[in-house]
Amino acid sequence: RETSPSLIQRRLKGASLIESFTHGKNLLFHFSGDGWLGGHLGMTGELRTEIPEFQPGKHDHLVLFTETVALVFTDPRMFGRIRFEVSPHGPPDWWRELPPEVLSKEFTAERVAGFLARHQKTPIKTALLDQRMFPGIGNWMADEICWRLRWHPGRPSGDLSPADAAELTAMIRTVTRDALRVIGDGWKTPPDSWLFNHRWDKNHACPRKGCGATLVREDLRGRTTCWCPRCQMAK
Repeated sequence: RETSPSLIQRRLKGASLIESFTHGKNLLFHFSGDGWLGGHLGMTGELRTEIPEFQPGKHDHLVLFTETVALVFTDPRMFGRIRFEVSPHGPPDWWRELPPEVLSKEFTAERVAGFLARHQKTPIKTALLDQRMFPGIGNWMADEICWRLRWHPGRPSGDLSPADAAELTAMIRTVTRDALRVIGDGWKTPPDSWLFNHRWDKNHACPRKGCGATLVREDLRGRTTCWCPRCQMAK
C-alpha cells in the first residue's frame, strides 16, 4: 500500500543484501544500490524462508528470491506494511523517527509517565498498544502486562502515579524479555503460569496461584481483552 511493486522489482533485481535491522515489529533491509526495504508485521504478518523454487500463495504479498532461499512476507489480514526507498545517506527518515525500543536505556519511567499524562482518559490496555510509545507491544502482551500487575485493563491512564509508571515500565521490560526468550525462540509454548495460555477462549480459569476465578474476555476499544475479575478489580 505504501510503495510501488514495480519499483521494488526494478531496484532489487540483482541487488545484494548488506545488513538488516529490527525495531519492535518493524523490519529494515539494506541492499546494495542504496535500497532500503522496510516492513511492519502488523497483527498477523510473518517473515519466513522457503526453498528458491517456492510458489507464492494467496496471502504471500512479497517474495525475495535468492540463489539459495526465498524470503516470504505473509499477512492473511493485510494489516502489515511494506515500503521501499532509495537513500544514499543511511536509513530512511521514518526509521530514524521511530520511538525508543522498550528494552533500550532511552525507554524510561519518566518517558512513560509523560506519555500517560498526555492520554489521561485512555484505558491503560489501549495505551499499551500505542506503537508511538510502546513499539512491539501487541494485544496478548498488553493483557499479560496488566494481569501480572493486577491492574484492570480499563483503568484510565491518568490514574497512574509516577510510582505506577515506574512499576509499569519494569513490567513491560519483564514481559518483553519473557516473550523473546520463550515465544521468540521458535514459538515455544509459554508456561501455564502465564495468562497467555488461558486468554484465547471463554471460561478459562485465572492461572494465578490461589485464584482460579473465571477469566473475562470482552472487547475494549475494539480489541479483544482478557482479565481476571478477582485479581484485576476495577477501582
